[in-house]
Amino acid sequence: SVKVETMEIVLFTIVAIVLYIVSDRALTFVEVRRGARFEHRSFIFFTILVVLALLSFNAIQLLAGA
Repeated sequence: SVKVETMEIVLFTIVAIVLYIVSDRALTFVEVRRGARFEHRSFIFFTILVVLALLSFNAIQLLAGA
């Protein structure tokens, strides 16, 4: 159904935005605790984001019964 597909797209988009913010805050938290920025900050941020996205999107699909 078109409504279900649209809702799924909206849900995944909202989750992606939240994951972006959570990843940034997590990385900033670790850097503050460490007392310095990481040299390869973008790579670490991307790794955190991808891991959280894979886990979250897999959980959503399992819960949705897809």
